[in-house]
Amino acid sequence: MRNAIPFLAAAALAALFASGCAGPEQKLGRGISNSIEFARGGELRRSIEQTAVFDSPDEAYTTGVIHGINRTFERTGVGIWEIVSFPFPNHDKSYGPIDTARLSPHPAYPESYKPGLISDSMFDTDTYTGFSGGDVAPFVPGSRFSVFNN
Repeated sequence: MRNAIPFLAAAALAALFASGCAGPEQKLGRGISNSIEFARGGELRRSIEQTAVFDSPDEAYTTGVIHGINRTFERTGVGIWEIVSFPFPNHDKSYGPIDTARLSPHPAYPESYKPGLISDSMFDTDTYTGFSGGDVAPFVPGSRFSVFNN
């Protein structure tokens, strides 16, 4: 019986983390995205820009910075909480975002910046050159070189 306890604990842990449901996966991804807010600095840049536009340019680097740091810590804390609690539903029995009254569930960006996809062979297709068809080497990750298959 003593040898079965570690096996049962490992099986319970695997069942907990390998549930495969969309809710926990989205909650974990949202938590990781929010927890790196301190390094990304989107809330800080947005708060500085919004304070300069709506309040005063003189307050942008004082009040805007303080407000941005507070929002950064809040988003980072929410992200860490969502990472820790991703296997379990929230109090309302869903895996949705928490604290939506104060924070958007998506990362914040300044209004002057709109993110897009990086220019990479994973996202850029060959349709800009006028060619289309099937993959030549589909076993190579990111391979977009195609030949005509019409």
